[in-house]
Amino acid sequence: MTTSVVSGGTRGIGRALSLRLAALGHRVIALYRGDDRAAEQTEKAGEGRIATLRCDLTRPHEIRAVCDRITGEYGTPAVLVNNAGVNRDRPFLSMTAEDWDTVLATNLSGPFHLSRALAPVMVEAGGGSIVNVASTTAIRPRRDGANYCASKAGLIQLTKCLALELAPHIRVNALLPGFTDTDEVTERYRLDDPERLATVLDTIPARRLGTTDDMADALEYLVTARGGYVTGQQLIVDGGHFMG
Repeated sequence: MTTSVVSGGTRGIGRALSLRLAALGHRVIALYRGDDRAAEQTEKAGEGRIATLRCDLTRPHEIRAVCDRITGEYGTPAVLVNNAGVNRDRPFLSMTAEDWDTVLATNLSGPFHLSRALAPVMVEAGGGSIVNVASTTAIRPRRDGANYCASKAGLIQLTKCLALELAPHIRVNALLPGFTDTDEVTERYRLDDPERLATVLDTIPARRLGTTDDMADALEYLVTARGGYVTGQQLIVDGGHFMG
């Protein structure tokens, strides 16, 4: 059975990615930071194919420990999905050093440390696939998100560097979701306001928000044989909102 690791794998897009990999027959280890209830619900939904482990991605020693536990108890993963992310939106002139450091530590350094811990054993075991979940705001800036946008832009460049250095053993790609129908996106962009939602939908040619299943479909392509000749790429899934 293929083993997969998904950071931030118990809520929102990450939960859908964990469930899709489980549906494909993978044994999934979903990492989470603190929401035990979401972790329990994800394990239950995975019907025995999802295990959850707590890990704070801002602490490299925790990452090393959880990766040692994963390889020791579940075997070497063939798939790593770096999905976990946080945002601390604030105007740049009001942004604190803590706002910056926390977002960069989670969204960019976290994927670095996870990939650095697991890539060597993945190569030794024959290779696999790493997918970094970035965002369209990595290439299209927005107000009040200098830390978040910078972290996701850095994640795209990290993707390309790892694709070069880990080839031909490990394929590394970035998945860039656009507006997706999750609680986090609804809260951040105030999409519970019908007028605000209508304004956003007017900017999306598909005239709808993305679903978490849309993102899972993209992940399935990237980690299966159908995407076997794809590496170092950024797959934008946003209904045509950004065309660059």
